[in-house]
Amino acid sequence: MKYVDEFRDPRAVRELAQAINRIALPRVRLMEVCGTHTMSIARYGLRELIAERAELISGPGCPVCVTPQGDIDWFLAAARLPGVIAATFGDMMRVPGSDSSLEQERARGAEVRVVYSPADAVELARRNPERQVIFFGIGFETTAPAVAMSVLEAKGDSLANYSAFCAHKLIPPALAALVAAPDLAVNGFILPGHVSAIIGSRPYEFLAREHGVPCVVAGFEPVDVLQAVRMLLLQIAQGRAAVEIAYNRAVAPEGNPKARAVVSQVFEVADARWRGLGDIPASGLAVNAQHASFDARRRFDLTVSPAVEPRGCRCGEVLRGAIHPEQCALFGRRCTPREPVGPCMVSSEGACAARYRYRAAPAGGEA
Repeated sequence: MKYVDEFRDPRAVRELAQAINRIALPRVRLMEVCGTHTMSIARYGLRELIAERAELISGPGCPVCVTPQGDIDWFLAAARLPGVIAATFGDMMRVPGSDSSLEQERARGAEVRVVYSPADAVELARRNPERQVIFFGIGFETTAPAVAMSVLEAKGDSLANYSAFCAHKLIPPALAALVAAPDLAVNGFILPGHVSAIIGSRPYEFLAREHGVPCVVAGFEPVDVLQAVRMLLLQIAQGRAAVEIAYNRAVAPEGNPKARAVVSQVFEVADARWRGLGDIPASGLAVNAQHASFDARRRFDLTVSPAVEPRGCRCGEVLRGAIHPEQCALFGRRCTPREPVGPCMVSSEGACAARYRYRAAPAGGEA
């Protein structure tokens, strides 16, 4: 398959790994900020292939994982309301709230539906005019345009029974918080391809300009990731810092102006709370005043008890790169994909789930 098979070629993977290990540098620390990168790195054994030259650290790249406990508890409370259909992506079903999960609420009789897109939730509202449909809008800049379109679609069809709970997060402010943290020392960022396809590469330029941190936007196949690592190491070896694109087949410096315009039409930038990173100014999106009637937070004035974090779970530390998943005492013992304690073990993009699933994978994985 064009643009896939050639980026999984075992020979190219081995040659790139060898080229990386030949670069004359002390071992560096690189952080990937995308859950799909985290899964690819684990699946193909890339961490082991280049361990001599680079330590790969997972950052806050899993949207399910960074959603704070309080937002999950709010949506659980909404799902319990009579006459409500709670619509969500499948990854959210088993994420533990303070005292329950959407999967458990559905077992108790709540109307919880898994949808593949926000448009499916709008269709639910059309088919069930007597019910209130609430869509749990989580994700980064990647999914925000589709949620914005769902609001515009509902507005255009005068659907008074559709609303979205907006819990979207913005990646550049989170990276700003990470580089300002005194306990994190990274030599470069592997930047997310999906997010960058929307926002482009320019919003990251402050990392190189103000903090001297090299950055490379990467694709998701093993050759993509290793190309990005090599480009980062060459920047470091040459004593320079820039934002480069190793995923030119999908990402342009200006991003996708049409997608950004749709987001701006429905949402406004707002402060947001991140699991593991805390409150970060201007790092989230909120439904703007012009579309307030489609904002679930405004429509349903719910008060939830203070969130209770899972005891012993170190997911927050994993998300900010302070520890590797295996350094959590619960990993693989009390916390497994079958019985997860924290969201990092639930989501398909979670660092703990990736490490657990592929922890016995040989170097080179499935490449």
